[in-house]
Amino acid sequence: MFLRDIEKILPDYMQFPALVIQGPRQAGKTFFAQMMFKKHLYTSFEDPDTRSLAKNDPRRFLQINENQYGIIIDEFQYVPEILSYLQLEIDAKDRPGYFILTGSQNFLMNQAVTQTLAGRVGILTLSPMSLHEISSNALGSDDIDMQIFNGGYPRLFAKNIQPSKFYPPYIQTYVERDVRQLVNVGDLHAFQQFIGLCAGRVGQLLNLSEIGGVCGISQPTARSWISILEASYILFFLQPYSKNYSRRLTKSPKLYFYDSGLICSLLGIESHAVLAKHPLRGNIFENFIIADLYKQYLNQGRRPPLYFWRDLNGRLEVDCIIDEGGKIFPVEIKSSTTVASDFFYGINQWSIMAGVPSKNSYIIYGGSLKQERSAGNIVGWKAAGTFVADINKES
Repeated sequence: MFLRDIEKILPDYMQFPALVIQGPRQAGKTFFAQMMFKKHLYTSFEDPDTRSLAKNDPRRFLQINENQYGIIIDEFQYVPEILSYLQLEIDAKDRPGYFILTGSQNFLMNQAVTQTLAGRVGILTLSPMSLHEISSNALGSDDIDMQIFNGGYPRLFAKNIQPSKFYPPYIQTYVERDVRQLVNVGDLHAFQQFIGLCAGRVGQLLNLSEIGGVCGISQPTARSWISILEASYILFFLQPYSKNYSRRLTKSPKLYFYDSGLICSLLGIESHAVLAKHPLRGNIFENFIIADLYKQYLNQGRRPPLYFWRDLNGRLEVDCIIDEGGKIFPVEIKSSTTVASDFFYGINQWSIMAGVPSKNSYIIYGGSLKQERSAGNIVGWKAAGTFVADINKES
């Protein structure tokens, strides 16, 4: 079993009668739940007979699975109506940590959970492995391109599967299975093309009209499809930082994928050597860092307070702004292995305008140097794996 950072906060969530562990397929939710709750009885709604019993006779399902320790219900989103019966069980019996629910479809689960189990459930998100988790399990590479190309899905490492063999079937299974369950997509080929176009626009402002036009679909359809990708933990968005500082700002979010290996596969990048020379390498590197910062917050059980800043004409932009309540940390991301003096120009301009001290400014880059300068701080890509914990220690 691989060590996962989210283990550290599990005790804080065991006061709830139910715990939801959500995240993308193959992120390790089932194995994680079984290893963390070894005495719990395991059931899965992937099994047709179990799913049928839970749908047709939920009281009987709970009765025959009653035990001293608890129940793991895997892929519970297939029978969302079971939540009403769990609520009755929870209210009738005081059993902290009894129900452990896992699932892979954020939209369906969150809607049902928040309506039915409000105040009775803790929710955690298990994503593909973060940079720190990969390093902690001695799975990492000193080659940044190899690290990006591999991505972070645990099964890829556990079974020693080559990324070029792992990701295409993953994408195909996702399209043919999960997408059909979320919404009636008539043209699966067009949907798969849509995913690829999104992969080619990581780190860019979302433009649904442009993407939809290339795919030959309407903007409402493109909006529906992007929601599917977000709901199933394929991609996420950074929203623009709301403070305008007397400037007109963009209102569009920026698009990122949870996993860099998936991006490479969607773009037809067949090796880390190809990635090293790819014209989108800088965008993919930015995605790799942003996604890792996102995962670091998820592994703390926190909503990621990550934003970006860009004025309307694009003359001034900051890749990432972390709003830790009392302190703001602007972060610029550069794929170069050499630090250039002009790396700090944009971030310093913004910091002066926003009144943020230079000691809170950071450049995360593709090299290994970690250094404090008068203009700000330099952090290599490996050290960025603990970036969130490090800035919280300082603040």
